[in-house]
Amino acid sequence: MFPCGTCDKEFSKNADLQRHVRTHTGEKPFSCEICGRNFSTDRSWLRHNRIHTGEKPFHCEICGKAFSQNGNLVTHLRTHTGERPFDCEICGKKFALSSDLLRHVRIHTGEKPFLCDVCQKGFSQNGTLRRHMLIHSGEKPYQCGVCLKAFSHHSYLQKHKITHIGQKAYKCDFCEKEFTRKINHTRHLRMHTEVDLL
Repeated sequence: MFPCGTCDKEFSKNADLQRHVRTHTGEKPFSCEICGRNFSTDRSWLRHNRIHTGEKPFHCEICGKAFSQNGNLVTHLRTHTGERPFDCEICGKKFALSSDLLRHVRIHTGEKPFLCDVCQKGFSQNGTLRRHMLIHSGEKPYQCGVCLKAFSHHSYLQKHKITHIGQKAYKCDFCEKEFTRKINHTRHLRMHTEVDLL
């Protein structure tokens, strides 16, 4: 056995010990020649290189989709099998990805680990924090190709685009009136249901 000099772990192979020791030292001897990023193991370096080469050696036998990492293939297969191995201990809801379970559990716990460094508002998801930051920066990266009006969120742009094509996707079943936005359709429907209650 090969014991670690820093912690109490032991390894049957010296190569495994050397790989483990780098978790203590932080040494990253494997360097990407293309982007300069460094890695502690040859396996992680090889996986990273596939980003540059485009190599995708792992193929789905059901639909033929290819992946650069075996773990991504395993996750993808769940879309075919419907497997959801990650259970919420609080409500029993099942998830295909552990990251989805983690996000879900925050609904129960109220945890908001992503803090805005400008106003200190907390968010349960990093993506929500990034969208929030656009409020402070004033950045509007989503631009309409017709009128060039800009929006801070992709969903706002999508709603805006409907105004150009004149599409009214929401139709009232009571009076045939049409609406471009769901919220306006819902408000209008309340008028009919309130009248029916009188």
